[in-house]
Amino acid sequence: MITVSENAKQHALELMKAENKPEGSFIRVGVEGGGCSGLSYKLEFDNNMKEGDQSFEDKGIKIVVDRKSFLYLVGTELEFSGGLNGKGFVFKNPNANRTCGCGESFSV
Repeated sequence: MITVSENAKQHALELMKAENKPEGSFIRVGVEGGGCSGLSYKLEFDNNMKEGDQSFEDKGIKIVVDRKSFLYLVGTELEFSGGLNGKGFVFKNPNANRTCGCGESFSV
């Protein structure tokens, strides 16, 4: 399962509204090769389910992940940070054994 913090939920709802996302939109998260640690996180708003997608709902927010990415993200919490290193969504991934300084890439 992938969860979302209350702070991330509020920012996601605000962004979806600001970007005029259609009713039924959700957060799509994933993993792709790249970044200084080997794997990078992806996050976007979407409203089209794809074959093999797994969906979760936490705090009223629907989160969708493809089957391959789920293996790397199981147990992850999506958080929102407004800290000095920049403002944005942050992945708290218990599967990552190494992350880069900015937190946007990881390895397992």
